[in-house]
Amino acid sequence: MTQKSAWFESPAEADKQLAGVGYLSDTATATTAYLAGALEKPLLVEGPAGVGKTELAKAIARATGSGLVRLQCYEGLDEARALYEWNYKKQLLRIQAAGDQDWDATHDDIFTDEFLLTRPLLTAIRRDEPTVLLVDEVDKTDVEVEGLLLEILSDYQVTIPELGTVSATRRPLVVLTSNATRELSEALKRRCLFLHIDYPDAERERDIVVSQVPDIEADLAGQVVETVAKLRGLELRKAPSIAETVDWARTLVALGTGTLDAAVIDQTLGVVLKHASDHERAVRELRLRSA
Repeated sequence: MTQKSAWFESPAEADKQLAGVGYLSDTATATTAYLAGALEKPLLVEGPAGVGKTELAKAIARATGSGLVRLQCYEGLDEARALYEWNYKKQLLRIQAAGDQDWDATHDDIFTDEFLLTRPLLTAIRRDEPTVLLVDEVDKTDVEVEGLLLEILSDYQVTIPELGTVSATRRPLVVLTSNATRELSEALKRRCLFLHIDYPDAERERDIVVSQVPDIEADLAGQVVETVAKLRGLELRKAPSIAETVDWARTLVALGTGTLDAAVIDQTLGVVLKHASDHERAVRELRLRSA
């Protein structure tokens, strides 16, 4: 007998619920999202920037009515910013207010929840409500932070020397995203389900555009998707994301544009390309191809 997930009842239900909150998944994405909940395993989502990795975690939270806790990773992120730290200023004020009182009593007083600043990882573990923990762009962190993640994802608990061990009463559904700017450790990968998300094919991206911009004409939606595909085929500093495809479609509808010709591209290309060199190359290449 198939065990029901606390998150989605089946891959088909995951697909339906994600679509209901505006995230159009494919079979692999819906199945992996279901399994992440059913097996209580972290989900590592890898792929180029702008393909919907972060949005998947947000969509799972919306679709299941769960809270979302996000740890945005960056170079130099440390344990204090990821896990917890003590409110030293508040502790100092309490020590000063205590004056000549017994130090042991004061020490015990200042190392309590009142003085604890919880960061995303500890916050997610302590929540009693259904929670999606998004560890975004994990490939930007140092190896030391990976080690911290390994410890937490193994047992879903944190040891605070002054307070003891805090164990999750309700395991969060963990989604880690990576742009593959560096190779993650095999130990971290072993603990996760893996999903690679690439840019969607033309039909699926057109469906995404139409679902997000319902006022757009079908022909114009097709032209936008086709042009974006051409842009992604160029050697650009930053290829257009799916969100930028949708933004371009919204821009054209707002302008009352019925077709995407060279003049319109010139006027609106800044919506999808954010570097001058990319803009110049795209205009040149697209005009050559349309000639």
